[in-house]
Amino acid sequence: MTDIAFAIPGDIGLPTGGYAYDRRVIEEAPRAGGRLIHVALPGGFPIPSPAELEASAAILHALPPGQTVLIDGLALGALPAPLLRRLGRPLAALVHHPLALESGLNEAQRAQLFASERAALAEVAAVIATSPATARLLVEDYGVPAARLSVALPGTDPCPRATGTGRPLRLLAVGSVIPRKAHGVLVDALADLRAQDWTCHIVGATDRDAHETARVEARIAAHGLGARIRLTGALSPERLASEFAAADLFVTASLFEGYGMGLTEALAHGLPVVATRAGAIPDTVPAQAALLAEPGDAVSLAAALRRLIDAPEQRCRLADAAWHYGQSLPTWTQTAATLLAALKEIPR
Repeated sequence: MTDIAFAIPGDIGLPTGGYAYDRRVIEEAPRAGGRLIHVALPGGFPIPSPAELEASAAILHALPPGQTVLIDGLALGALPAPLLRRLGRPLAALVHHPLALESGLNEAQRAQLFASERAALAEVAAVIATSPATARLLVEDYGVPAARLSVALPGTDPCPRATGTGRPLRLLAVGSVIPRKAHGVLVDALADLRAQDWTCHIVGATDRDAHETARVEARIAAHGLGARIRLTGALSPERLASEFAAADLFVTASLFEGYGMGLTEALAHGLPVVATRAGAIPDTVPAQAALLAEPGDAVSLAAALRRLIDAPEQRCRLADAAWHYGQSLPTWTQTAATLLAALKEIPR
């Protein structure tokens, strides 16, 4: 298979689910029979400056004639359709989740990103989504023909079953401290459970949105939960694995997920899950392994957490179901193979 250029904006090493996906499919592609060549685009996406757009166009135009280019959705959705058309080469998009569904945008930004991404998607020969839920959104809201769509679910590495801590019950949340992850809602929910015996570690970058980090820290302080809720910041893979091993229950208050790689990692570790009914989460997590709450509703989330904190037998049943389901999740080599198969079908 001919080498495929994989255009990714910003720092590919950042600790986010989207960048982790990109890193792993590049790493696993040779084992799956192909090669993805990382092409670095400027870091201002999804709201690039004119200079960053100009630089991106120059980088993409400089690639070998006729080479297929896979463009990560963080950049693709913000690239003007005429720019993509002028490239005159086979193009594909990898969409983790639509840009307009990120939290914290104003209505003008949301409308602009929706229109831009819809137009950009019309210019590519193939679209690869990372979940069936995202694929449905792209068909229903963005006009992507189903025939041009493929789904390449994120992979999961084999891992040992979590051993937990027992008392106090260790809750684990994983995700950058940004508005979409709604860690503040989780803090409010936990404030209603102060009579229960628990601690909570929130693992994720705290430097992505300084205002949101300050807001979550203020909520923790206002509720007097500084001794029970810990913001760890981003952790190395080894330290993150230790957090999963020590956890008794995984929780997320996320307002939207295009898939939810932290959730499948929790399942692979055999952790019961409390999550929201947001985006792809009901598809990603089997009902027998989780309790789901309403997005943005601290009372609903607290009720679901209380049910499991107070019911060790139910936690065990959900944990067993999570462990069983986790063994069926795809590997990263399988993910890369699925992605490469979709790219192979693009007319040259």
